Amino acid sequence: MRPILVLLLCGATLFVATRAQALTNGLALTPPMGWNSWNRFHAHIDAALIRSVADAMATNGMQAAGYTYVNLDDCWQSARDTNGVIRADPKRFPGGIQELADYVHARGLKLGLYSCRGTQTCQRAPGSHGYEALDARTYAAWGVDYLKYDNCFPAPGSDLRTDYATMRDALEHCGRPIVYSICAWKFEPWMPECGNLWRTTRDIVDRFDNMIAKLDENDAFARYAGPGHWNDPDMLEVGNGGMPDTEYRAHFSMWCIVAAPLIAGNDVRAMSPAIHDILTNPEVIAVDQDPAGVQGTRVARTAGDGGKLDVWMKPLGFDATTKAVALFNRSVSSAPLTVAWTNIGLAAGPATVRDLWARADLGVFTNGYVATVPSHGVVLIKVTGR
Repeated sequence: MRPILVLLLCGATLFVATRAQALTNGLALTPPMGWNSWNRFHAHIDAALIRSVADAMATNGMQAAGYTYVNLDDCWQSARDTNGVIRADPKRFPGGIQELADYVHARGLKLGLYSCRGTQTCQRAPGSHGYEALDARTYAAWGVDYLKYDNCFPAPGSDLRTDYATMRDALEHCGRPIVYSICAWKFEPWMPECGNLWRTTRDIVDRFDNMIAKLDENDAFARYAGPGHWNDPDMLEVGNGGMPDTEYRAHFSMWCIVAAPLIAGNDVRAMSPAIHDILTNPEVIAVDQDPAGVQGTRVARTAGDGGKLDVWMKPLGFDATTKAVALFNRSVSSAPLTVAWTNIGLAAGPATVRDLWARADLGVFTNGYVATVPSHGVVLIKVTGR
């Protein structure tokens, strides 16, 4: 694997970093956006549910906001036939996966499936070990567009890297472009040359403390992210009921700052107006989908009341003049947070500020900006300077 030198110009300082060679299948040039069944429905999925989710996404503004993939997680499959071909559960998916893919495609969306590098999936359905090429060809014939590949029940003597590379090669030769999502629950430096996205953490839980733990774990690997290859701190919990809307807004904001895949995990058929507005805010989504593909990182931290006060920054575009900034209050009380322009790679002096949640210009500010941020909340701004 040959390292690639990446030159990052921030203000007057030149940083040199190495980025691992990345998979170049032309897919996921911005972080994938879509929906996955697991966080809300777990094993309880069937064709009727998936059709109703696709119908909702096509009409409720999710598709218009950029959510493309409708992804089945574990428990869609039942067994292999006498030729080894994987089959969908005939009771829950009586028309099979191809019929479901046709339904989803007819609504302008794409279909994703789940499998596992082991002999069984995490819920003990048949895994793909030893059947990788056959499964990839089967998915392609069905019209599948995305594969989440899990890490349960590895075969005796198998190797993590080899197993994931085997499925990568199978997808490369299956005859259809399929986004490859590695779900190995941790980051390894070879993953950028193997997948379009890879989990950097174990499974997310719908709690504020767990969400920020995932954010912090993911931060360590920022230099590996870029167009076509993304760090994945796991799917969104926004709207599943474990956090208030303030925390969900922070969750969504921080996933966008770190260029994470935006894979919704709630029941998109029955969202409150507040949750709908969080998931579909076009200016916040634009931060995540910025074509330069730089993962944002924490640039400053101070102590707060029972927690920490963070400033995170993500460069936008290619000219170094525009930054997305998250003022993130982890503490138990509201607190003022300040960002200095020199902390985010801009020169001291005037810069314009726009509030991305309010979708309103705030004006011109000299040298920095300060905002009072609610407990467990975020203020997300776009700063344009020089």
